[in-house]
Amino acid sequence: MTVAVSRRAFLQTGVAAASVLTIGFRPDHTLAAGAGTQGLTPFVKVTGDGTVTAIIKHFECGQGVTTGLATLIAEELNIPLDQVNVEFAPADVEKYRNLLFGIQGTGGSTAMANSYMQYRTAGAAARTMLIAAAAAAWDVPESRVKLINGHLVSDNKTAPMGVFAAAAAAREVPAAPVLKDPAEFSVIGNPETRRRDSGPKIDGTAQFAMDVHLDGQIVAVMKRSPRFGGTLVSFDDSAARAVPGFIRAAALPTQTAVVVYAHDTWAAFQARDALATEWDFSDADNRSSDEMRSDLLAMVKTEAQFDAKGVVRDASAALDGATQVIEQEFFLPYLAHAPMEPLNCTIAPSPTGVTLYDGTQMPTGAQQALSAVLGIPTDKIAVQSLYAGGTFGRRASPDADYHVEAALAFALNGGAQPVKLVWSREDDITGGYYRPSVAHRVRVGLGADGHIVGWDHRVAGQSIFKGSGFESFVVQNGVDSTSVEGVRDTLYDIPGQYVGLTDESTPITVNWWRSVGHSHTAYVMETMMDMAAHVAQRDPVEFRLAHLTSGSADQNRLAGVLRLAAEKAGWDQQPLPGRRRGVAAHKSFGTYVAEVVEISGDVESGLVIEKVICAVDCGTPVNPDVIAAQMESAIGYGLGHVMRSQISFSNGEVDQSNFPDYETLRISDIKAIETHIVPSTAPPSGVGEPGTPPAGPALANAIAVDGPRITELPMTSQDVNFA
Repeated sequence: MTVAVSRRAFLQTGVAAASVLTIGFRPDHTLAAGAGTQGLTPFVKVTGDGTVTAIIKHFECGQGVTTGLATLIAEELNIPLDQVNVEFAPADVEKYRNLLFGIQGTGGSTAMANSYMQYRTAGAAARTMLIAAAAAAWDVPESRVKLINGHLVSDNKTAPMGVFAAAAAAREVPAAPVLKDPAEFSVIGNPETRRRDSGPKIDGTAQFAMDVHLDGQIVAVMKRSPRFGGTLVSFDDSAARAVPGFIRAAALPTQTAVVVYAHDTWAAFQARDALATEWDFSDADNRSSDEMRSDLLAMVKTEAQFDAKGVVRDASAALDGATQVIEQEFFLPYLAHAPMEPLNCTIAPSPTGVTLYDGTQMPTGAQQALSAVLGIPTDKIAVQSLYAGGTFGRRASPDADYHVEAALAFALNGGAQPVKLVWSREDDITGGYYRPSVAHRVRVGLGADGHIVGWDHRVAGQSIFKGSGFESFVVQNGVDSTSVEGVRDTLYDIPGQYVGLTDESTPITVNWWRSVGHSHTAYVMETMMDMAAHVAQRDPVEFRLAHLTSGSADQNRLAGVLRLAAEKAGWDQQPLPGRRRGVAAHKSFGTYVAEVVEISGDVESGLVIEKVICAVDCGTPVNPDVIAAQMESAIGYGLGHVMRSQISFSNGEVDQSNFPDYETLRISDIKAIETHIVPSTAPPSGVGEPGTPPAGPALANAIAVDGPRITELPMTSQDVNFA
């Protein structure tokens, strides 16, 4: 039978709709619970009316983290995913730190890897305590109570789980709640599960940072130096005063920009365009792209500044004894992140300090930046997390650049009214933070049996992390690990490998970009592996597998996705007439990805990407639909950028300004993408970035079947045309 609970009885038992079972963790990482949130870090809440809310510690920029973390709660509570609401956690590094970063932040494809056990454990604890509360109320053993689809059930008794929320909150928290057996999963790994945020984004109810409009709010935009490293000498706002809605202009104390205030965004941009400014370029980077390219290529032809393998290892002896030596230089240009929603944030005064409204990747960094500029303790700086329209790494820079700008604009205006900082697309393209431009020089030696016997690899480019707050974690013995990741830790059996690194110094600002160093190292590694296979007269897939034979778990998983991608692409069969295929495989962020790109056409009349076959091993596939979407996104991002994208310079000024000249992927560029997910019960790893690194080299290797070997990007700069 169904237990009928009258309103009077409901209230008398103290289990009103407002009652809340909150499950989270204490500062010592042990489980805690209560009817509120004092003394614990909430991860899941169950209210008296049965509403379940997952508190999302990471921000959502389209990668599906709200869906993924809510899935873990839904699974352990035995409820459908659409019954779990989501809300973003407040900015509180002590409560919601990324366990892999040490700060509260999202990036490096760490959200699921960092949070998988936290959210499952919190959900399992809530289930255990609700069952215990029902068992006590019904005077039955806990083993005879089940939580099914939001209801507690025992023999002929059933009740909505919210009825027992308050009673459960008063019970002892299990120290180690029993997690569901993966064999019993119905939500995790379900290919029919769809994203939780699609509806709100379609109907417009999802709030992005750009949507913020507070009472009394004004808009601030920046007039920045047209060259990186330039400083302000003077400005004249006489013409700007004639723009309706203009308020005033002021120089930032850093002398890096002029801030223009207006009543709306259009007026702010118009007034900024009317400003007359004078800049000092004596400390700026005044080079053009040809000079930058020449400088980097010269660096990889000399002795490296650092031994990136950690020991001095000379590959010259192995190369001298090689039967054949392949040598190649590569140049990869600066790249912009170009998220669809340009940078913006709003700072407003609050009764105790200020509130930042933003879709920021790193709330901790934002709080620290505002604290330094405004002189307010970080615990007085609230962060209202909102959706972000893409980021690819841009919404978290080592120096929190746009947060510093917003704080300076807020302070210069007196701090009494909300100030919304807005970047235009042109601001982002011409004066943002870029994926560093890099050069590689590689010499590979092959033995008589066609196996690699030596590998000398030199890299030159800008360090992302040197001089930042992350330097001590990422830079060791002078080597920024992100400059050489994917090379010095390659999974291929490469004896006698030497990896040298030389840093370039320039005021051009750089930042992590989708897949960070892997975005260029995978292109070079997989292109060289293909060249080596060609010289050795061996099949590219077989050649790679022949260098993945140690039997380690890492190598086995990379070999696994390589075999799967080849199988699904029909690699052992001839492609259709006029078509060519290329392959690449790479591990990044704990995830193994192999991709086969099939093309038609030719470089003169235009190439067509007919299809991309992707195989991915990311451990336990929490949301297959999200994984497939992220692989498609990452593949498109990787292909689009190697095809056409670059940031180039003329006399220190960026040539591109918007999508007409910073060309990204077009919707017609790829006809089809297939994603095949390796079944696994291993801990989940990230999927936001690992699809990007193999995409470019797989395309390049397909082109090289009967066309040119592309060693400088973008491909269009090497007279490669796309239909």
